[in-house]
Amino acid sequence: MEEIESDVVVIGAGASGLTAADALVAEGFDVVVLEARDRVGGRLWTREIEGAVLELGGQWVSPDQTALIALLERLGLETYERYREGQAVYVGASGVPARFERDFPVAASTQQAIEALVAEVDRLVAETDVRAPWTHPRAAELDAISWQAWLASQTDDVEARAIVSLFIAEAMLTKPASAFSLLQALQMAGSAGSFSNLVDDEFILDKRVVGGLQQVPLQLAAGLGDRVRLGQPVRTVVWDDDSVVVSTDTLRVHARRAVVAVPPNLYGRLTFAPALPAAQQQLHQHLSLGLVIKVHAVYDRPFWRDAGLSGTGFGPGLALHEAYDNTYAGSEGGTLVGFVSDTKADALLLLDAETRRERLLGCLATYFGPEALTPRVYYESDWASEEWTRGAYAASFDLGGLSRWGSLLRATVGPLHWSTSDVAAEGFQHVDGAIRMGQETAAAVGPGGGGGGRRGTPPPPPRAAAPGGGGGGAHPAPPHPNRGALNTRAGGPPAPAKVSMPSSA
Repeated sequence: MEEIESDVVVIGAGASGLTAADALVAEGFDVVVLEARDRVGGRLWTREIEGAVLELGGQWVSPDQTALIALLERLGLETYERYREGQAVYVGASGVPARFERDFPVAASTQQAIEALVAEVDRLVAETDVRAPWTHPRAAELDAISWQAWLASQTDDVEARAIVSLFIAEAMLTKPASAFSLLQALQMAGSAGSFSNLVDDEFILDKRVVGGLQQVPLQLAAGLGDRVRLGQPVRTVVWDDDSVVVSTDTLRVHARRAVVAVPPNLYGRLTFAPALPAAQQQLHQHLSLGLVIKVHAVYDRPFWRDAGLSGTGFGPGLALHEAYDNTYAGSEGGTLVGFVSDTKADALLLLDAETRRERLLGCLATYFGPEALTPRVYYESDWASEEWTRGAYAASFDLGGLSRWGSLLRATVGPLHWSTSDVAAEGFQHVDGAIRMGQETAAAVGPGGGGGGRRGTPPPPPRAAAPGGGGGGAHPAPPHPNRGALNTRAGGPPAPAKVSMPSSA
């Protein structure tokens, strides 16, 4: 068994863990990063498949993601705009595709109901602290009603409810709308600054990174060099108030602090000794990842553009509830990407691969015509089948969980710090949130943060891990530039738009 001594050991080489490690090394700390996979990046993964460059996980950059944008600039990574010229396609309950440019092609009363729902969610978001939604005066009440039930209480318009519901359920938390609360929905919307931001594809799906978003963790890891150890799944974490010993099958790291930078659904795969406090154990049991399949179809040319289409498709009743032009920068061909989530994904995963392919390409054909049936390359990203992820995009609470345990999400336990986009406030479940959490964690561990400092320095007083407290963590992130703002688009009421694949990590 190889023995290593270090100031800090980081468990997980995704964007958050690598950001924390990068910042700590810059402060002069000894750091070791342990990664179970044979690659870095976590839920960011760019691959070349049959000659096509595909981003299998998170990929988009939006204007509010200032931590990510700053890191892209620091690393010298270029971005390019998503193709969005032309008309989008909406498929309603009739199953007939209809083109549109701004508002959905629905009845005027339905459009009014959509705008009223978006405005009401924006109002609730504006009065909710995204870093501590459990402090809302009505937190318990908002956490006891499901997103689905709340929408039903607001309008009888079934189509309006289906459209607005999808923005949070299928498209973001990737869970049925009956499975999570209104408070969790407000936290999701608030993490993007407003619900209007979240439902505006022109905003949330703004740009992509040349070379793929995985370039961020790849470059961070390159800077860390041999401090990053791949193929090292952590088995045990033995801790006391001021030290920790982390073991894999082949090495043991002795450190002052540990940064646990994996999704919360994987915490249970680590054996903690002593066991974590009871409240933390309960919290972890009530956090779960959603389920989504990302579908890639690559063609010899972007044929939909010839028809005046942007490549954006939106169909709440279809298995593939959203689709976008995902053509890689400089590619001569064209790529469409679509998403299928929660119970629809459950059903499709029961089918054999060929039948599933036919069903999903049939959805693309409904949006964009029969040429969509014959891609040159077809690939499905199924993160639920990834051993060290087991779902996507990120973890969220079941009903009642956020108000009960949310204050513990970012609370340290002895020498243990939690750093992942799943526990972020601003940028929740996006790479921006992963980076923010990495920066916060490094600040908590580093000089002045009370995290114990380098080896040989006196330990700080033990940090409390009790419930309660405003932000659930002692180190607030930089203020989110859009929190509480309403995106009214040219002075009118908030207009619904398409939804997005978050850049999670």
